[in-house]
Amino acid sequence: MGKDFKNSLFMAELKTKPTDASVETFVDSIESEVKRDDCRELLKLIGKITGENPKMWGASIVGFGQYHYKYDSGREGDWFLSGFSPRKQNLTIYMMGGYGEGADDLLGKLGKHKKSVGCLYVNKLADIDLKIFENLVAKSVSKLKKIYP
Repeated sequence: MGKDFKNSLFMAELKTKPTDASVETFVDSIESEVKRDDCRELLKLIGKITGENPKMWGASIVGFGQYHYKYDSGREGDWFLSGFSPRKQNLTIYMMGGYGEGADDLLGKLGKHKKSVGCLYVNKLADIDLKIFENLVAKSVSKLKKIYP
């Protein structure tokens, strides 16, 4: 591989960026009433935790706040502290800072969910304990703010 090709791989621009689209219009357009109501609740909960206003990131992600990251590889960019996206299968909640210390115990008490490294997947908010959820999001956001002040 040539040097220019390698550099273009590392410097590829993120496609998901903040937009001026209306979060309210996006949420109002969600077909499922349950999912729409859950998204309205997530707007309140994550907004309260982050102290940030929601903003559309791309066409289907609602993000709160923003931080700038820079990796040792030289790749850098901007991303949201926490956010969510109403997907067909579930609600995807972005836990960009991970789950934090003591998370295994909290996740064990959270309720019906699936997780990956940076995402929490729930079918509906009624399936989880919202106080534990708030604690997990707060830990994730706190960790990010320490890493990327």
